Amino acid sequence: MLWTDFINSYWRDWRTGDRSKDRDRLEEPEWTIQWLVQEGLPALPAPNGDELGKLKVLRSILFDIVKDIVDGREPGELAETLNCYMIAGPVIRRAGRDSEGRFTVTLVPASASWEQVMAEIAGSFASSLEGQDKSRFRICDNPDCLWVYYDDTRNRSKRYCDDKACGNLMKVRRFRARKKAGQ
Repeated sequence: MLWTDFINSYWRDWRTGDRSKDRDRLEEPEWTIQWLVQEGLPALPAPNGDELGKLKVLRSILFDIVKDIVDGREPGELAETLNCYMIAGPVIRRAGRDSEGRFTVTLVPASASWEQVMAEIAGSFASSLEGQDKSRFRICDNPDCLWVYYDDTRNRSKRYCDDKACGNLMKVRRFRARKKAGQ
């Protein structure tokens, strides 16, 4: 999902918790441009200082909203916050046909700018709130990771962003803590 990849653009050293190794990928032009292409967003030059600041604020807002949801709190002024971003990215409706000849209506961005990208991110998040089960929004239980993800397991039991990475690491940590406590 567009919004989860955006929130997770702040990379933490999930293995050691060494904050000096954290990376903000939004500050890496190569990553940012590749991410735009991967998400089907307009190709833009790397954000300038002001745009980068606005992107970081949006990322922080979305992370705080997800944290409220995960903690069982209803985020305040949610619609107003998302609307402030979405209004800056007008779209044009375009009718057409898909590859199988079915009639389609597509929303096409009216401009190519970082404001438009932020509107798409906010719109993606709003659509997930509308169409997905909010109780499946998660933040990785590894305190050194904190990646945001959507739990799509049948029994809603997923605790880590990646069971083979964070999941195994946390099992080892628990095992070592038990072993140490037993000595």
